Amino acid sequence: MEMRAYIGFVTLGAVIVLLAEILSGRHKGVYKRKGEFRLLALNMALGRFLIGPAVAVGIAMIWSTLLPRYRGALADMPLWLALPLVMLFAEFCFYWVHRWAHQGAKRRSLLWMIHRTHHSATYMNVSVWMRLNVFWYVMIPNAWTMSLAIYLGLGKAAGITIALIAAWNVVTHSDFRWDDAVRRHKTFGPLFRALEHVIVSPGIHHTHHGFGKDGASYRNYGVMLSVWDWAFGTLHIPDGRPYRYGLPGHNAHWLEELAYPLIRMGPQKNEAEAGQPPN
Repeated sequence: MEMRAYIGFVTLGAVIVLLAEILSGRHKGVYKRKGEFRLLALNMALGRFLIGPAVAVGIAMIWSTLLPRYRGALADMPLWLALPLVMLFAEFCFYWVHRWAHQGAKRRSLLWMIHRTHHSATYMNVSVWMRLNVFWYVMIPNAWTMSLAIYLGLGKAAGITIALIAAWNVVTHSDFRWDDAVRRHKTFGPLFRALEHVIVSPGIHHTHHGFGKDGASYRNYGVMLSVWDWAFGTLHIPDGRPYRYGLPGHNAHWLEELAYPLIRMGPQKNEAEAGQPPN
């Protein structure tokens, strides 16, 4: 019940931010690719409401089969300890899977070809959070780590972590960039930049979705915490927004982006490549 309440509040918050973006004109003229709305709608219908929940049930059954003696083994751990451990473990696993996906871009690895859907958008707003290949729900490590935490008896810590990850995705994908002004502030700017070594700001994640000046899709792999990027040398703290959002070159057809490798179709021109400056 608590987990449903957490997710319900985050979903409501995401809808409010999305409506605020739309009403303020931040979505005007950004959906230029053919099939963009169909990609988003089908991902919501098939991914978040069908495949995602089914995968969660399947992963829970896998943990039950692999670790039959460990059900509820950590149930007595206090929340003050369980929560940071679950968060750090989830972020560590996500960091590496996310990094491996991007490192496979040049050789077009299966992991990258599934993850690229999230990066081919030539804009940044809350809808990008929902813009995924349906098979990413199987690959994303959060589904595995959170199911494991729940199986081990850390359900409350897992529920809070899931809600925080979702909420922070809304913050970091939003087109509202409050952090730019803070980063440039004479007094608070240096303190904020220091904090960005630990916490993922909107700027850090926008950089991850861009290319050209202050764009670096090969950096900033964390969701909430940038501490693993800092530790492993992949952190980039930007000065502003990236020159372009999206992927240089050509994107796949929207149906392929929705369900690769099940569907494979021809490419279509990516408008983000126009005017790309050197990095």
